[in-house]
Amino acid sequence: MAKAETDSDSADILTRFLPTSRQEMQARGWEELDALLVSGDAYVDHPAFGVPLLGRLLEAKGYRVGIIAQPDWHDSTSVTVLGRPRLFAGVSAGSVDSMLARSTANKKRRSEDAYTPGGRNDRRPPRATLVYCNLLRQAFPGLPIIVGGVEASLRRLAHYDYWDDRIRSSILLDSGADLLIYGMAEKALLDVARRIERSGQAVDLRFIPGTVFAGSESDLPGHERTVWLPSRPEIEADPAKLLQATLVSAEHANPLSRKYLAQRDGERLVIAVHPQRPMTTEELDAIYELPFTRQAHFSYREPVPALEPVRFSITVHRGCYGGCSFCALHLHQGKAIQSRSIASIRREIERLSHLEGFRGVVTDLGGPTANMYGTGCRGAELMAHCRRKSCLHPRPCPQLQTSHKQSLEMLEAVTSLPCVREAFVASGVRYDLALLDPEYIEALAMRHTGGHLSVAPEHCVERVLRLMGKPGIGVFERFRERFEAASRRAGKEQYLIPYLLSSFPGCTESDMAQLRDYLREHRLLTHQVQDFVPTPMTLATAMYYSGRSPDGEKLYVARSVEQKRRQQRYLRPGGKAQERSAPSRAQGNRPGEFSATRTRSRRH
Repeated sequence: MAKAETDSDSADILTRFLPTSRQEMQARGWEELDALLVSGDAYVDHPAFGVPLLGRLLEAKGYRVGIIAQPDWHDSTSVTVLGRPRLFAGVSAGSVDSMLARSTANKKRRSEDAYTPGGRNDRRPPRATLVYCNLLRQAFPGLPIIVGGVEASLRRLAHYDYWDDRIRSSILLDSGADLLIYGMAEKALLDVARRIERSGQAVDLRFIPGTVFAGSESDLPGHERTVWLPSRPEIEADPAKLLQATLVSAEHANPLSRKYLAQRDGERLVIAVHPQRPMTTEELDAIYELPFTRQAHFSYREPVPALEPVRFSITVHRGCYGGCSFCALHLHQGKAIQSRSIASIRREIERLSHLEGFRGVVTDLGGPTANMYGTGCRGAELMAHCRRKSCLHPRPCPQLQTSHKQSLEMLEAVTSLPCVREAFVASGVRYDLALLDPEYIEALAMRHTGGHLSVAPEHCVERVLRLMGKPGIGVFERFRERFEAASRRAGKEQYLIPYLLSSFPGCTESDMAQLRDYLREHRLLTHQVQDFVPTPMTLATAMYYSGRSPDGEKLYVARSVEQKRRQQRYLRPGGKAQERSAPSRAQGNRPGEFSATRTRSRRH
């Protein structure tokens, strides 16, 4: 009897995760996979990690899915351990652009990778998407290969690469993949699986919303629906063309406009289909209620650092309409806010409460920007014709529904659960939005701040803030006053954690000196400095490369290592260098990434 129970326990362990080995496939009775997913991250079965989420979704739709996490990039057999899949292989560099994961703003090797067991930084190759595609082509000739994830999404068109200091082609062309999925990939990936299953090959993958394919002019839908971008050779010849391409891309990143972007690259043509429609509440609920274990794979002998900050957190919505010029969130997740139902959030927390280590504390109820839950544009018809990059800057759009009523109801519904002692908001709060609903600030200070609240003023100089797409520093001051007053009424000592940024395009040493003086005047203490990293596709990166503002104004740009260090020193206590820099906000505020500038008030 004891042996039978042991055998049963072993089988249960082998089937709790998606297969990563032949033994795990056999435990499920599988001889062959339908889809193979290759990732630059370790396998953590948690909805905050993209590849496992997609794998669980495919599994729920009846597909046999396996994951190869962080294969040995020196050995093509490392991707063959699960055999050749019947339909396709999907490739993601992981939750972070692989170049950003490996290197700092000063192009030095990072000491750790939070998405690898033990935090080692030797398991994810540089340009991981390209490397994994090459491995798969060697191992499985003729197999359809689909690329996605943050790295592919933000490199979907010709882009400036900071590490090569040049314009690179679309990663679709460089990788030789059959299709690129950008943004949140659930709908497009399911469409891909169905089409390949129907046709048995990758020839029928054009025109899927949220994808990029290599085609010809005959594939374009017509003049009225095609937007031509400057070609890669044109951008190489004139850096201002990258700024133009970036602005045009952002202007037409509306799923309801049904526009196609076309870009020549020599003799080749890259075609980006309009984004997928936003998910409905029911669709989003279904995804986050899939049977995640919320654990790292049982084969790992060391913890995966990225899991700890999010293990007991809940994603309540997707999307961000803030439109900060340095941030890729709106480029990856879109501007439309997609909120989950309160009932679904409560069900997920009830399941969460049964996990080992849960002590009644939900560490975060958030998303890209915590207080955008339940807010957004007042109507689909309005969104169909909208070309604003930000719904908040330079001033809130009059068609934006800004009430935090739904957010407050959600927070109250969560804290009323018997299994919940406390529920915090740890994701960044957009303070200019919070100011439009003072009741939300009161609730944050009273019940949902765990001692520290993240906000992002970034700077204090108005000209720099305009280039960033951020509100003036006076808005931050008003929020701070209200939050500190609410904290005093609650009888709590609580601190704001403002993110600050150095070396931004247009920011001079004189501007950094002003920021230093502002911090001293207001008795704010900095702990770490985030140095600007030009990540692909953002408007700030186009400004960095072109040396121009969107209005054509010539900008000072700190390019050399010494120029960047000089700016950082203004925010370092005693002038002591700290070489850590953070990719988190540039890549979309993802779990477990390197910490950003931390500043706390000493007023209390």
